[in-house]
Amino acid sequence: MSLWFYGYFNPSYLLIICASIVINYVLYRGMDAGKVPKKVLLSLGLIFNIGLIFYFKYYDFFLENINALFKTDFVLRHITLPLGISFFTFQQISFIVDAYRGEVRDYSFIEYALFVSFFPQLVAGPIVLHKELIPEFRNKEKYRPSFDNLSRGLMIFSRGLAKKMLIADMFGGAVDFGINQASVVAVGEGALTRPEIIILMLSYTFQIYFDFSGYSDMATGLGRMFNFDIPMNFNSPYKALSIADFWKRWHMTLTRFLTTYVYIPLGGNRKGKVRTYINTMIVFLVSGIWHGANWTFILWGVLHGIGQCINKLFHNVWRSGCGFLEKSMAGKLLSKLFGAFAWVITFAFLNVTWLLFRADSVTMWLQILKRLTVLNLDIREDMLEPFRIPKFSYLLSALSLPSSDGAALRISCALAMAFALIICLCCKNNYEREYKLNIRNMLFTVALLFMCIISMSSISTFLYFNF
Repeated sequence: MSLWFYGYFNPSYLLIICASIVINYVLYRGMDAGKVPKKVLLSLGLIFNIGLIFYFKYYDFFLENINALFKTDFVLRHITLPLGISFFTFQQISFIVDAYRGEVRDYSFIEYALFVSFFPQLVAGPIVLHKELIPEFRNKEKYRPSFDNLSRGLMIFSRGLAKKMLIADMFGGAVDFGINQASVVAVGEGALTRPEIIILMLSYTFQIYFDFSGYSDMATGLGRMFNFDIPMNFNSPYKALSIADFWKRWHMTLTRFLTTYVYIPLGGNRKGKVRTYINTMIVFLVSGIWHGANWTFILWGVLHGIGQCINKLFHNVWRSGCGFLEKSMAGKLLSKLFGAFAWVITFAFLNVTWLLFRADSVTMWLQILKRLTVLNLDIREDMLEPFRIPKFSYLLSALSLPSSDGAALRISCALAMAFALIICLCCKNNYEREYKLNIRNMLFTVALLFMCIISMSSISTFLYFNF
């Protein structure tokens, strides 16, 4: 059924995922048999899996750059990216490496195939490890329906769906207008103004958060309905006070994969400060490349790597030179003020780099940032239209507030931004919240599902399906 679910997107790509599952399982069994050296089979597994991603995700990007650099005319293939290939391939890389290390138990083919293709986390993660999921498949107690898990899973799922349909898609409308406008008019009349750029950056910052966080909650909720615990992937990342803290909270299973299978094998922080910084930059470069075939993603990874290195440097300086201050009253106050300042800097950095992540090219990103220096405070209503609250102008008029359509849209936009920020900073995430089985939660869940289903009349796609 998981393969049927995957094939619904494009039946021809069933061949890809099935071939990937079979080849990786054969390599794992070969390691068990011991007739071929493990290092040879590990090398074949890495070449196959990385080659699979390269062909479908980076082949055209590679040829484009070869053509631009050497003035050649290699024909591009315009290959459609198979859904979830980055996720299920990384999952299988982790399995092959663990098998090489002797950390894999005796798994049947059906168990392995389900581990790779299990539909809740198949197309956009989390990146699950075999030791987290396959033992759950073997637990016979989980074969019986649990109405507690069904209920709590449905509550988690509905809240994730609401994050996506009701919040992320609202911000997505403003992002689409802003990016389309930037691609048509870069400078001069009609280009984005300073307030529009700020709205664009904030909108994408909230869109990608609620989109991917919502998807991860949906995956967790679906897993819970089947009595399975899918690992946590988000821990309120916009509460982070540093880039290091952000990456401990954002897409946690990707961070875990890169730490376990790239950073530590490179030597981690065990070979001196210089190597630590080099290894950190390599990890973030891999993260950027993994996200997409565009120089924007590569530069995004490099900038986050630099941010991580600066964070390590300042953290070491603080611990060695100013750590004693934290024990005093003045030091505690200073620490709180520094924490607030650190949050502002971190959140601003995330906004600027998320804009790079969304831009069509590095040139577009630079042009948009340059427009911030132009003093123009106009905001087009098309930019604000996604935030429209029906009949809101009548309410403003009743409160003796500015009630023109333009004023109502500006206030609606400000309220939407404030609402999203409050959720990110003040509310418990779905992993921290207790889901009590009562009438209030039931009615709230039904209401959310009803509003989400009504919202499905519009076109909606998950952002991370692109990565």
